[in-house]
Amino acid sequence: MLEEVERWLADRSWSAADRPLDQLLDRKRAAGTTVSVVLPALDEEATVGAIVEVVRRELIEGLPVPLVDELVVVDSGSADRTAEVAAKAGARVVHRDEILPRLPALPGKGEVLWRSLLATRGDIVCFVDADLRDFSAAFVSGIVGPLLTDPDVQFVKAMYDRPLGDTPGQGGRVTELVARPLLNLHWPQLAGFVQPLGGEYAVRRSLLERLPFPVGYGVELGLLVDALHTVGLDALAQVDVGVRLHRHQDGQALGRMAAAIYRTAQVRLSRGHLVRPQLTQFERGPEGFVPRTYPVDTEERPPMAGIEEYALRRVA
Repeated sequence: MLEEVERWLADRSWSAADRPLDQLLDRKRAAGTTVSVVLPALDEEATVGAIVEVVRRELIEGLPVPLVDELVVVDSGSADRTAEVAAKAGARVVHRDEILPRLPALPGKGEVLWRSLLATRGDIVCFVDADLRDFSAAFVSGIVGPLLTDPDVQFVKAMYDRPLGDTPGQGGRVTELVARPLLNLHWPQLAGFVQPLGGEYAVRRSLLERLPFPVGYGVELGLLVDALHTVGLDALAQVDVGVRLHRHQDGQALGRMAAAIYRTAQVRLSRGHLVRPQLTQFERGPEGFVPRTYPVDTEERPPMAGIEEYALRRVA
C-alpha cells in the first residue's frame, strides 16, 4: 500500500460514533448547511418504508433542529407498491421520468442518481440504497458528519461488514473480484476504501454537479475515480457504520454488474472506443446451455452543472 494511502487511512477513516449527533446539529445550525437524503428505488416495497421511517423519526422529527432537510425517494419504474409505501412513510416521492422530461430516461441506477440532483436542493446530498434491512440512522448521520465538521472533506463513503447469509464478511463479491483489483492496479490511491462500490455515500453538491454519471451499475466506481481526479485524495473519506444487510443478487446478475463496472473503469483508463459493449452468459435449458446476451451500460450523463434546466433553477 502506498504511504500516502496509509496516511489517508489514519487521517480520513472514522467511526460514526466519532461525531455525536448533537455536535453535528450545532455545526449544521452554525453553517446553515442543508442536507438531502435520496433513496433510488426499484421494486423495494419490502424495505423502503422502514428506511424512510427511521430517517424521519431519528433525523428529522425527533430533533430540535432536523439533521435532514429533504427526504426524497426517486422511483425508477417500480411494478410494486414502492412509491405508495415510501409516501405513506413520509418521503417525498418523485418518479424518474418526471425529472428532466425532455431527455428520455435510460435504465440504470446511475441515471436515477444523476436526475435526483434536479429533484433536490441540499448542499449535501446523501445517497442510500432502498433495499437495506435493519437500517440504522447512522448510515446517514455517520457519512454526513465529516462534511458538516470538516470543510476540506467533500466525498464520504460508508464502510461496513457485509455478511452473506450467516457467513460474515463474504458479501460484496463484485467488490472483491472486480472493483478492488481494478482500483489497486490502476488507481492505487483508492486502495484504502473498504467498500468502494457501496451505495451509501454523501457528497457536497458543488462536487457532484461537476461529475459525469455512468447511468448503470458502474456509477459508484465512476464517481469515486472522478472525484479523486477532481478534488484529490484528502478530500475523500470513509466512515464505519456497522453492518449492512440487504438483498443479494444471483451469480448472473453479479456478472452483469461486473461487466458494467469493468466498462466504467475501461472508459476512464482510455476514453477510447468500446469494441463490443455486450456480455454473453449461459443458462441451462431443456436441451443444454443457452446463451443470453445483454448490453453493457455504455452511456454516461454529463456533469449536471452543464444542464440548462439545472443552471436556470440555480439562478431563480
